[in-house]
Amino acid sequence: MKIGIMQPYFVPYIGYWQLMNLVDRYVIYDDVNFIKGGWINRNRILVNGGPKYINVPMLGASPNVLINEVKVDHNEAVIRKSLRSIEGAYRKAPYYGVIYPMLEDILWCEEENIAKYIEYSFHVIGKYLGIQTELLVSSDLEKDNTLKGQDKVLAICRQLNATEYFNAIGGQELYSFEAFRKQGIQLHFVKTQDIVYDQFGNEFQPNLSIIDVMMFNPQSKVKEYLAAYTLISEQE
Repeated sequence: MKIGIMQPYFVPYIGYWQLMNLVDRYVIYDDVNFIKGGWINRNRILVNGGPKYINVPMLGASPNVLINEVKVDHNEAVIRKSLRSIEGAYRKAPYYGVIYPMLEDILWCEEENIAKYIEYSFHVIGKYLGIQTELLVSSDLEKDNTLKGQDKVLAICRQLNATEYFNAIGGQELYSFEAFRKQGIQLHFVKTQDIVYDQFGNEFQPNLSIIDVMMFNPQSKVKEYLAAYTLISEQE
């Protein structure tokens, strides 16, 4: 059983989807503390050749509350502004006509809990990308919530009968091959390969939101990108 566990990120970069696609069950890690200045409520799109943030307006966001305690502020003016930003940035992109309606659906989602709001976007985009991974929500799992960090992740892995655990490359600082091996679980880190495509003929801006990838590439090519990664695993 291949398991991935990550905090919910708003329309994240291609590497996030690669991880989701390669596991059997993907846990949306919503019962850990909210991180200000992270990727939970924002991401970057291409505006005038450079990266620019788009944001989900929030209520009650603080490092002192859990992600699933943060609410989405369904401010129509802000949502319309974000949609205008996307329209202005990509209306001449080759796949705008296909992708923009999908993003309207996502941004107008009426879920109040930001984790559920993002989960909805995972289903919408995942369907387009052909991702069939089962999505679970961490707060729905019965576990010892006094555990922290690696111990909590290991507890979730044991509950889900994980034989392999996959994490983004940045997790190398957080997770130990030895700790997972002792639990009979293989640990892998997913490193996205260089993915370059045309962005209106400008200098390429990497690691933007999946929005950018989908606007400039046909569905078939984006699906190919889901496999453009290298696994870093413990040496035998």
